[in-house]
Amino acid sequence: MSIKSDRWIRQMAKSHRMIEPFEPAQVRQTAAGKVISWGTSSYGYDIRCADEFKIFTNINAAMVDPKNFDANSFVDISAEVCIIPPNSFALARTVEYFRIPRNVLTVCLGKSTYARCGIIVNVTPFEPEWEGFATLEFSNTTPLPAKIYANEGIAQVLFFESDEACEASYKDRDGKYQGQDGVTLPKI
Repeated sequence: MSIKSDRWIRQMAKSHRMIEPFEPAQVRQTAAGKVISWGTSSYGYDIRCADEFKIFTNINAAMVDPKNFDANSFVDISAEVCIIPPNSFALARTVEYFRIPRNVLTVCLGKSTYARCGIIVNVTPFEPEWEGFATLEFSNTTPLPAKIYANEGIAQVLFFESDEACEASYKDRDGKYQGQDGVTLPKI
């Protein structure tokens, strides 16, 4: 298994539609000014967060249970900026839609710009033959409100290609998050 370079990422995006929309270079500035970068990097792809957010709130005094998650524990917003309350979290989705090849696995890590502010980005691996918009989780570890910017870089996806295809892919196993198209809550 080897980590893949920017050249491989550009080729796979073009030939297999692995990432859509795809930015072949790293964007650091737009007409509006400086941004948190996104696009192809040396050995990965910096993804963006869309403007659809679910902000966790405990107004119903519910218990967090991954087997029986209460959707009423979230406030839905659509905005260019998301303010996460202190010691809380929010969910969002990527701008990019992914189609992961059968012999590829990804690991996704938060960008250092957010990590240095106490904002942790958590994304699970994209398994072989998984496809969809990725659901992102942002934890505000600080005692202050924290700001997340939509349509700017949020995390980096690293691609690992195996020299052989797996026996059973995410698609073969009918993975429960296959083809998700919005911010997706836990499923059993």
